[in-house]
Amino acid sequence: MADTSHSAAAQGLADATGVEGGHAGEATGLPQLDFSHFPNQIFWLIVALAAIYFILSRVALPRIATVLAERQGSITNDIAAAEELKQKAQDAEAAYEKALADARAEAQRIAGETRDEIKADLDEAIARADAEIAARSAESEKRIGEIRASAEESVEAVAKDVAVAVVAALGGKADAAAVEGAVDARLKG
Repeated sequence: MADTSHSAAAQGLADATGVEGGHAGEATGLPQLDFSHFPNQIFWLIVALAAIYFILSRVALPRIATVLAERQGSITNDIAAAEELKQKAQDAEAAYEKALADARAEAQRIAGETRDEIKADLDEAIARADAEIAARSAESEKRIGEIRASAEESVEAVAKDVAVAVVAALGGKADAAAVEGAVDARLKG
């Protein structure tokens, strides 16, 4: 039984390989490893490689080279545009910094001028106030002098009247010249 199944397997292999009889002495196995087929395989390998080389070198590689060149050109253009934009941004930043510095300087100048104007107005107002205070002070001193002189005259008149009244109350007769001389002597010190 083993011989029968072994023989049937050999016959199936022989049918698959195209060898008749299926005997062990005949060629069996993979045809690509059969040395008698090598020249034919090498010929078709060379034909296939030549066809692939021709297709790649004439069609695919020029297209790939064109795409790579376009990509390189667009990358170069993008880098140049980026450098240009970077330079513009730096110029804009420098202009902004200059404008900011100019604005600060202008603000300082305006603040200084305003401060000077306010100080001048304040000095002028203080001078007017000092002059007005001095004028009022002089007027007050004059009035105080007048009041003092008036008060001294009033005190002198009242002192004379009181002296006459006191002498009269004591029962004497007052001499106006004597009372006046006594009051003047006492007021002078």
